[in-house]
Amino acid sequence: MPKDLCGVPVGEKSISPLLPEGKKLVVQGDPLVDMSGMCFVAVDSRKGVVVGAEKTDRFYDPMGELVEYKFTNRKKMDPLPFDGAGAMGDTNFVISIPCGTPDVPHLTVSVSVGDRAEEDVDRRRADMEAFALAFVPSVKKELACTA
Repeated sequence: MPKDLCGVPVGEKSISPLLPEGKKLVVQGDPLVDMSGMCFVAVDSRKGVVVGAEKTDRFYDPMGELVEYKFTNRKKMDPLPFDGAGAMGDTNFVISIPCGTPDVPHLTVSVSVGDRAEEDVDRRRADMEAFALAFVPSVKKELACTA
């Protein structure tokens, strides 16, 4: 299991349920602190987890109409144990949070999982939520967010 996901520490317990079974794990992509693209984990050439972090000048609501197309069966993630708002679909989630630095006033973290993740949708959603609640605070810490 990876110890970090493109420069952001990740716990094995939170990411392992999202990855397919296999032997060869590959982590590729840009460091998330650069916010310049995507980062992904693949196992035996199969998509595991794809993560993106994007700095924004204002708050974008993951439950808003502009991003509705990104989800299947979108539901609000509520309540979050940190400031921000989140939405989850069957294979992805998006969380918008304040960062509070001059360079990064707000941050949007997007994660999707491959089709080899847990087949039971309720279990997959629970696994994604556990990952989100562990990973997003790590992203904030790596970016030195003050909010």
